[in-house]
Amino acid sequence: MIHNDVLRRLRYALAINDTAAISIFKLVNYDMEIDYLHAVMKREGEDGYLPCRDKIIALFLDGLIIKNRGRQEGQTPQELGPKERLSNNEVLRKIRIAMSYKDDDMIAVLKLADFRISKGELSAFFRKPDHRNYKPAGDQVVRNLLQGMVKKYRPESTRQTSPKKSDSPSTSGTKPSSFNKGASKQKEAAGKNTNTKVSPVKKSDAGSVWGKLPKK
Repeated sequence: MIHNDVLRRLRYALAINDTAAISIFKLVNYDMEIDYLHAVMKREGEDGYLPCRDKIIALFLDGLIIKNRGRQEGQTPQELGPKERLSNNEVLRKIRIAMSYKDDDMIAVLKLADFRISKGELSAFFRKPDHRNYKPAGDQVVRNLLQGMVKKYRPESTRQTSPKKSDSPSTSGTKPSSFNKGASKQKEAAGKNTNTKVSPVKKSDAGSVWGKLPKK
């Protein structure tokens, strides 16, 4: 999968702004320039587009691991060489570690994107390449995992096409203009203490800069 798409979709899913993204790169001792960051966030064909190198997406994912899981003593992320490539399998593995996903978690996230997969099929992606049960991951798997993460952590973004008032989001943080009505309802609800049930993904977390994770 094109690394620009991975970076863009992951940032969107976790609501990681430019400042937070640059901080993530700093965790792996990489000084990301804002102009370059903007260039690799563009889609192919857009003015100023630059391809996101394997080294860059690997550093970002390693930085996200450190941000969410902490730095392991005695271990430092290794930069990819100029000719080294980051496979879809490695992208999946790094996302899995960063988000503390277990097999059931990944299957559930993929299911949110209407993508079904068994534990056996999933585990094949994390085998060593020389293992007889190893299977290369296709772009579809990575794309659906990221789409599932958007639905999990930013459920309000999936309701943009719905005209129903009941679907108006009440999530704080990101405030697209099409959500003005939902934002107003949120302010009204802020002054009331209710005992409504907590949803599986906290609304406050969905709009967080870091995309806070539910406790395991």
